[in-house]
Amino acid sequence: MTAFYETVARYYDAEVGAKTDDLLLYSRLAEDYGAPIFDVGCGTGRVLLHLAQEGYRVHGIDDSRQMLKRLENKLNGLPHLKEFVTYSEGDILKFQSKETYKLVLLTYNCLMHFHTQEKQIQLLERLHSLIDKEGLLVLDLPNAGEVFATQDTDAILLDRKFIEPETGHLVMVSSVSYMDRTTQLLQVDWIYDEIDSEGIVRRLIAPHILRYYFYAEIKLLLERTGFQITAVYGGTDEEPFEDGCERMIIYAQP
Repeated sequence: MTAFYETVARYYDAEVGAKTDDLLLYSRLAEDYGAPIFDVGCGTGRVLLHLAQEGYRVHGIDDSRQMLKRLENKLNGLPHLKEFVTYSEGDILKFQSKETYKLVLLTYNCLMHFHTQEKQIQLLERLHSLIDKEGLLVLDLPNAGEVFATQDTDAILLDRKFIEPETGHLVMVSSVSYMDRTTQLLQVDWIYDEIDSEGIVRRLIAPHILRYYFYAEIKLLLERTGFQITAVYGGTDEEPFEDGCERMIIYAQP
């Protein structure tokens, strides 16, 4: 996981920073459960800083130094938020805290970076030790059923394009991927073509592996590690989790 984000960190905010559809959900949950909040895989602070701006005390953790450098740069420009924000660089599986958290967030696809059952159990056991006894764990994942139903292709697909703000260069992002339906692992090569003002293209290829989850296995993993699911939704507006929905958003409590 670290190598991928170290490689693409300079593009991350331009790609994902505009994603806001889940922020209202986290605001509502923060209002219900309060602080402190723990943001696992906080990256450059998309969710963390949003909650800090609303006055909640948030601790983030990430294992990518380059992503956290960008979070640090943002905080330097928002000094009034520093009293609300702390963060750690390192492995969540080794993280320890004397504090427990009212809200523990694994936002947009975070759990997909834990590929083996051993690591998944270690992670959830660690989070169980960190969460308040009346706190809430939130997992935001894609609906695996929709992905498994799609047809495989060897084609390179244009996924998105954006302007990289530091250089003003156009970046076109394509991908070629392979889904192993036995291991539930998606192997994807992200291809970043950065085009400068003279039309010269600089290509970066960043391999990535993500694991898909089905509801039944998530339920068993959570029960195995001392959690009970209290709700499951098909999107950030808490719409029903049903056939055809894009997301699987799970609320669980110890």
